[in-house]
Amino acid sequence: MVEKAAADVRLVVFVCEAGMGSSLIGANQLKKRVKDAGLGINVIHARVGEIPPETDVVIAHEGLAERARSAAPQAVVLSFRNFLNNPASDLLVTRLKAGEPISGNGS
Repeated sequence: MVEKAAADVRLVVFVCEAGMGSSLIGANQLKKRVKDAGLGINVIHARVGEIPPETDVVIAHEGLAERARSAAPQAVVLSFRNFLNNPASDLLVTRLKAGEPISGNGS
């Protein structure tokens, strides 16, 4: 399992199948939360097969999590089940604000 120190997280990528709809919405919501928390972290959206190599954390729907792990083995992959109630983003922001390490989840 990949783990990153909070201080080492510079790029978070919110992914979906096509890289347009749900990942754009999720990334925009997360960008606002990261900005409001005063964290100097870049948040972008992408197709699950086009995750940049410099990515530190990937947020993906549970159905795409394994593909995300394969596409970005250097990154922590946080998965979620429901776009409307996304605990992966909550967990990420909470840990980053607290300076706690980030590691992948199994769900």
